[in-house]
Amino acid sequence: MSKKSTIQIQVGLDDNKVPETIEWSATDNKEERMIKAKAMMVAFWDSAEKAALRIDLWTKDMMVDEMADFFFQTMMTMADTYARATHYNDQADELRAFARDFFKKFQEKQTAEGK
Repeated sequence: MSKKSTIQIQVGLDDNKVPETIEWSATDNKEERMIKAKAMMVAFWDSAEKAALRIDLWTKDMMVDEMADFFFQTMMTMADTYARATHYNDQADELRAFARDFFKKFQEKQTAEGK
């Protein structure tokens, strides 16, 4: 292995251990500072256990509409990644269609609630 990159994540917690701040940086990032985020999803594949290991966190001030956008965009990029890795574009397209339908249903709920 010729090169290594480090990703650093800092989570500020309140007294009840609820995330108040999320910041991250990476050695290959052009930014030389910690970058703020309101939510994060990190997944690792444990091939020995054949299981996904996940860390899902969001801050107290993450709004519901932001969470819906975050999920929509995450599902769309997951579809892109899946297509690149497997070349199963039909399944990637199904995931994209699900993501669009998911977001549309969210918008309909928000409209019905007057938001």
